[in-house]
Amino acid sequence: MYQTLVTDLQDGTLVITINRPDKLNALNKDVIEELGKVMDEVYTNAEIKTAILTGAGEKAFVAGADISEFTALDEDGGAELARRGQQGVFDKIENSPKPVIAAVNGFSLGGGCELAMSCHFRLASENAKFGQPEVNLGLIPGYGGTQRLTQLIGKGKAMELMMTADMIGADEAKALGLVNHVVPQAELLAKTKEIAQKIHTKAPVAIAKVIACVNDAAKGAADGFANEIKRFGECFATEDMREGTAAFMEKRKAIFKGK
Repeated sequence: MYQTLVTDLQDGTLVITINRPDKLNALNKDVIEELGKVMDEVYTNAEIKTAILTGAGEKAFVAGADISEFTALDEDGGAELARRGQQGVFDKIENSPKPVIAAVNGFSLGGGCELAMSCHFRLASENAKFGQPEVNLGLIPGYGGTQRLTQLIGKGKAMELMMTADMIGADEAKALGLVNHVVPQAELLAKTKEIAQKIHTKAPVAIAKVIACVNDAAKGAADGFANEIKRFGECFATEDMREGTAAFMEKRKAIFKGK
């Protein structure tokens, strides 16, 4: 079905593996196009409750963009490349009503770091390395990196990392709030799936509204509080809210239907 991705749907979690290990899973136009398609599948397939994004092999999540595709581009071509990636993939991941979790194994640089940051949160293996080295090429991050890195780790450190092109390891990434958990590589996927399974026991409509509200907050949306009030109210019109409150009162586990 896909040339550059391997997908595996089990127990409601779709594991999406970028499969170009010989190129350290670098993002080229084919990968971007297929990531856009697989995200459409995440949005529309009712069997998918969560998605996990990872890279093939032990060396890299995604080591960056395929630079060979940049050399022929002019100003308009560069802007279009960034626009197509942001709208077709990165924003689609960030705004997905279903959680998308990054399982970062190895290098997560440039477009790879941006891809991880567009996910709702991140887990890293002990050998993970993060960085935005675009200034080495006379470029800046173009897939949302300047915005999301600043949202996640704050202005000062984001400035330093993007100006120096320095890489940071998994432990520093965790200390900065870029990743939530650091685990041995052999346990990375299992730990990520474990968190996904926990999310599956919660109300899906409420989860989608959490994503929307937290995204508002991260972007400093002026109407963030008003949107929270509105979405909180909307929850009261759901079967899930009736089931959740009834289960709480009856001291039993809720069975949510996502309605």
